Amino acid sequence: MEDKPRIVTMKGKELNLSGEKPKTGEKVPDFEVTADDLSKVKLPSFGDKLRVILSLPSLDTSVCDVMARRFNQEAANLGKDVVVLTISMDLPFAQKRWCGNAKADNIIVLSDYFDASFGKAFGVLIKELRLLARAVFVVDKDGLLKYLEIVPELTNEPDYESALKTIRKLLE
Repeated sequence: MEDKPRIVTMKGKELNLSGEKPKTGEKVPDFEVTADDLSKVKLPSFGDKLRVILSLPSLDTSVCDVMARRFNQEAANLGKDVVVLTISMDLPFAQKRWCGNAKADNIIVLSDYFDASFGKAFGVLIKELRLLARAVFVVDKDGLLKYLEIVPELTNEPDYESALKTIRKLLE
């Protein structure tokens, strides 16, 4: 029996997701993305910190800009045991420019442009656009997925309060 395709929409138009969606409570897959200095970064690079992973189509869009700025602001109050990774298909140079303009110094912005390693591993690669779906993942210090939201409509923001509630509970 073939699985039902996983979809998101953009302004109502259906788009297919590829890759395997991780399951809450299970160990998350590793991936390799690119930092703004073109170095390669893997998830274990962040040690035993609580990892909040934001998946965005592009920082150059208004909803992605709002989402990244909101988590940058929230990250300032979450403490040193939390790292917020913001991943998109934008080139590292564009991401670095965005961070400077947004004064985003509480999040780490990474690019999945090279081989979509993150998008495939977390099941958020949009086949038709080769962009990432909007999503929030919270990964605990042991590498277990504790929260997952893949936003069904790309033009909508995520449920910030649910994600933040999970993060705060894990910090207790």
